[in-house]
Amino acid sequence: MESASTSLGARSWLFAPGDSQKKMEKAATGSADIVILDLEDAVAAEQRPKARSMVADLLRAQPRDRARLWVRINPLQGPDALADLAAVMPAQPGGVMLPKSRGRADIERLDHYLSALEVSAGIELGSTRIIVLVTETAEGMFTTGTYAGAPRLAAMTWGAEDLADAVGASENRGADGAYGFTYELARSLCLLGAASARVDAVETIHGDFRDEAGLRQRAAQVRRAGFRGMLAIHPAQADVINEAFSPTADELAAAREIVELFAANPGAGTLGHKGTMLDRPHLARAQALLALAGRQ
Repeated sequence: MESASTSLGARSWLFAPGDSQKKMEKAATGSADIVILDLEDAVAAEQRPKARSMVADLLRAQPRDRARLWVRINPLQGPDALADLAAVMPAQPGGVMLPKSRGRADIERLDHYLSALEVSAGIELGSTRIIVLVTETAEGMFTTGTYAGAPRLAAMTWGAEDLADAVGASENRGADGAYGFTYELARSLCLLGAASARVDAVETIHGDFRDEAGLRQRAAQVRRAGFRGMLAIHPAQADVINEAFSPTADELAAAREIVELFAANPGAGTLGHKGTMLDRPHLARAQALLALAGRQ
């Protein structure tokens, strides 16, 4: 199975704790492009057996929405991942989030598990996609460039909290509230790894769900940098993220103008336009923006 080479078109990825029926249902009926039913950090270890059943029941109750209902399992290096998969895969989630990935080998191992469970459940082989958290372990920071061609891979995202624990840091932000160097590096390595693998890069959470202005600012910033979506921890964040990662009418008009200009001058490598010089990378970015808008 080949890795995805096109965007999912998913802007907002909303977590919902797998042990809360109310929160899962609210997320599932909300505006998030993808809902991640969480069996990992949001659920205490002793509650996981109950949460697995609750997640599977919710998936079965939402047959038309399964494509956008994904599940975050526990790390492969722990004791819970297989139990998570065995419980939820017969209910056919749209995809799986793999936390604390150490590199491509973890994706390949998860692919083997998913293939066996798909065959057992009568699910189309290879149809369950994967988003991977690539910077939650120190080891994972060194392997973000290894995912190209990995099976089932649809997106890559990053995290700062578990990474801080992994390196023994007491804080991951400076006095000004900005992430420290190590965590900005994690963001950059995720972006570069996703570009290398030709899948979506997804920004990490904005922890203060009441800070709409801060969320809007960060979403706009990382979108300009190349991210295609963002994780959310509260339903109210989904609309802000969806808007921030959707091309505006002005952006689409400008992109169409660039595409039409090059189409009218097929042999040109560079073209003057409104006082600036355009070259083929400008054309490629315009085409990518229009393609992304068509998938959203």
